Amino acid sequence: MSNPKRSVLITGCSDGGMGAALAVAFHKAGFHVYATARNPAKMTQLASSGIETLQLDIQSEQSIADVVGKLSSLDVLVNNAGNQFLMPVVDANIAEAKKLYDLNVWAHIAMIQAFLPLLLKSPNALIVNQTSIGASASIPFQAIYNSSKAALALISDSLRLELQPFGIKVVDLRTGVVRTNLIKNLQEKANPTLPKGSIYEPARDIVEKALRQEGFEGQGMPAEQWAEAVVRDLQKTNPPPVIWRGESAFLTRISTVLPFGMFDGFVKKIAGLDRVEQIIKK
Repeated sequence: MSNPKRSVLITGCSDGGMGAALAVAFHKAGFHVYATARNPAKMTQLASSGIETLQLDIQSEQSIADVVGKLSSLDVLVNNAGNQFLMPVVDANIAEAKKLYDLNVWAHIAMIQAFLPLLLKSPNALIVNQTSIGASASIPFQAIYNSSKAALALISDSLRLELQPFGIKVVDLRTGVVRTNLIKNLQEKANPTLPKGSIYEPARDIVEKALRQEGFEGQGMPAEQWAEAVVRDLQKTNPPPVIWRGESAFLTRISTVLPFGMFDGFVKKIAGLDRVEQIIKK
């Protein structure tokens, strides 16, 4: 009698994103994949490739409970869903920033708690939390987003220790730059702009280009290549507790052991903050 396929549930699997790329890579690796998204209509490509798709809003207790009720077993939970938030700290709308934390932090904890009973039944259970190299990087105008990822990274590390007695492994997926539709969605849907009265008003054009990440479109490791490498890592008998994959991941990892602030000039230039500083000081 053949062994049943291992199963994986992935959140945030809209076509063109990292979740969708992971779903395809797991499917190719022989897993039974439950690809989920708030809007199933955005997973047509996955559905057409034979991957099972489910509607799931990770910020809805009822939606989470409905999906839990549809599964009889689960081996791997990948908390991938999330959103961006780019704005100087002093200009951040706190109510909107809290919504980001609700999605990027608290919703993942809700998912872990809800699916834990199924994972406890698996002999090789694994929880994967998609964070970001931003969790380890001081990037101008991304403090709210990066701090939400840093929070999830630390939660992952503590959870790794807490669940060891139960045989459940926890992985922090510290992803670098990956070529997806993320920037396109940011520019078309969020289109962040500085509020009136911002202290950055003299350099508004430069800052708003940074907020929209103009010039970074099309950059990064191809999503398919990134996802296949991640799935290979996760299939190891003892996957590393932190997986660094994607463009700039290695550089960011190195920066964590170098003297504090050594990369300040580099990241300021990338964000255009060096030019902003020149304008402000005039």
